[in-house]
Amino acid sequence: MSFRIYNTLTRSVQEFTSLEPGHVRMYTCGPTVYNIAHIGNFRAYVFEDLLRRWLQFKGWRVTQVMNLTDVDDKTIHGSREAGVSLADFTAPFKKAFFEDLRALNIEPAEYYPAATDHIPEMIELISRLMEGGHAYQSEDGSVYFSIDSWPSYGKLARLDRAGMRSGVRIHSDEYDKENVADFALWKAWDEKDGDVAWDSPWGRGRPGWHIECSAMSQKYLGASFDIHTGGVDNIFPHHEDEIAQSEAANGQPLAAFWIHCAHLMVDGQKMSKSRGNFYTLRDVLAKGYTGREVRYELIATHYRAALNFTMASLDAARVSLRRIDEFTERCKAAAGDVAAGDLPVWAQQAAQRFEAAMDDDLNVSAALATLFDTIREGNSALDAKKLTDAEAAALLALFRKWDTALGVLEKPAATVPPEIQALLEQRQAARAAKDWAQSDALRAAMAAQGWLVKDTPKGQVVSPA
Repeated sequence: MSFRIYNTLTRSVQEFTSLEPGHVRMYTCGPTVYNIAHIGNFRAYVFEDLLRRWLQFKGWRVTQVMNLTDVDDKTIHGSREAGVSLADFTAPFKKAFFEDLRALNIEPAEYYPAATDHIPEMIELISRLMEGGHAYQSEDGSVYFSIDSWPSYGKLARLDRAGMRSGVRIHSDEYDKENVADFALWKAWDEKDGDVAWDSPWGRGRPGWHIECSAMSQKYLGASFDIHTGGVDNIFPHHEDEIAQSEAANGQPLAAFWIHCAHLMVDGQKMSKSRGNFYTLRDVLAKGYTGREVRYELIATHYRAALNFTMASLDAARVSLRRIDEFTERCKAAAGDVAAGDLPVWAQQAAQRFEAAMDDDLNVSAALATLFDTIREGNSALDAKKLTDAEAAALLALFRKWDTALGVLEKPAATVPPEIQALLEQRQAARAAKDWAQSDALRAAMAAQGWLVKDTPKGQVVSPA
């Protein structure tokens, strides 16, 4: 199961090995459910899905945990602004998130723990840090992690320890490298929190953002696991703080591999509502694109390269997917009901190149280039009638295998509306009666509603225009 991947912790591409033979335990930072997730978020989630799928392709069993941050500065502020409880405020955003995952064909993780369901685990972890001398309580009742107590603090983000300010405290969940200081593990209640508070040994309050992931990853994956992922914006402070508090409490490495994807830009600029280039997945779907097209666009650029998301690139994704669909339809027609035989030699070589590319730090660009080389060779063989039915069936099987990794090659079956289904039945009756004029009229009526009808030896086939 040879596979190499870039480890942010070592700043190098390393041969991946799992702590437990044949089983990969992976933690992926999920959404903060204070709003609808945007396409920049989904760049990370699609990358993590590609990683999960490739690990499974290589033969590993994967246990994946993706957290839902439903209590932090943003969710509390949003719920108070809306005048509703925290649970009522976050519920629709959780629902929307899972709908968007399905639209992008992202495989479900094994666990989706919500922070508010794991407060006891967070309190227990903070207690151990207090006992070990890694945390202290401030005058207002909040608890902070002491970065002075952990000499390796900064190893993931490569921070200069000389610039760190132990004793200076950061209460906010999010901050930049200019504010390296002791960070909050438990925040004492104040009026800005409203009714969001839990009892603890240090008084009523709520957890800081960073301790949430440490507690939940430990519960579901153990104190030490294989992979921790997220966007590059998570490296500091979030992942750096997770490492410090987890390793200080448990005395062992949190994760062997830290894998991060680069930023997504829109039209060459950072996504921003003020620039008018801020999109949720729903915004993009409303423009007439499909989840499949968005997924293709999000995986087509190497995960460590910045992705420039544009409507023109989505149009190009549509064209690429059309080429794939046309080729697989040709193979289906050629194969009929014949069982798959051996692949042609050129396709066997393509299969090796595809796997070698993906094994090399998920080089999906090279893998997709191999896929389209295969389509070109296959179309030439079909044109020259040099592809047997069994070989055509074998090519279809190869594409299905590749799609277990990519999750984008198989065209989703269209849901035919009842009114179109009724017209199809009327047209079938007209054709049976040899009423060709009525048959043509019904075909035109369906085309006017955006549905194309093709007559095949097996009957009518309808598809969206």
